[in-house]
Amino acid sequence: MDKSCTIRAATPADTKEILRLIRELAIYEKMEDQAVGTEAMLREALFGARPACEALVAERNGRAVGFALYFTTFSTFLCKPGLYLEDLFVEPECRGLGIGKALLIRLAALAVERGCGRFEWRVLDWNEPSIKFYESLGATLMPTWILVRMTSGAIATLAKR
Repeated sequence: MDKSCTIRAATPADTKEILRLIRELAIYEKMEDQAVGTEAMLREALFGARPACEALVAERNGRAVGFALYFTTFSTFLCKPGLYLEDLFVEPECRGLGIGKALLIRLAALAVERGCGRFEWRVLDWNEPSIKFYESLGATLMPTWILVRMTSGAIATLAKR
């Protein structure tokens, strides 16, 4: 990894920059209209009374250029926690410097420290560069698993049954 880059745990002061990077990720993934979270919402999710997730920040020359946002899951089959990477993003001009790999290495180390049985994430099927990158690190694609999602309207309807 580039010597001018560091990976560290996010702090509340990073919230604005992480949100900026999330919006850049949404543009890259062609989902810009879905990135509706606010700085206050992200700060509460990361650092509130009951944090829902954690984040790492990649800095280059003192500026945030990438992030990884993750949370704990649980495997009933393994009876162990897991680490789920929700999003990983490195600014286009900083790709190829080893920053994404450094973020994944740090996350793998956290998973080992925490006794996790799995480290998982998703990748869009059209994102061939990322797929090749993940496979080069030893990750396995799980094509037989289908993402199931309920949005707020469907959740509310089901909750009332």
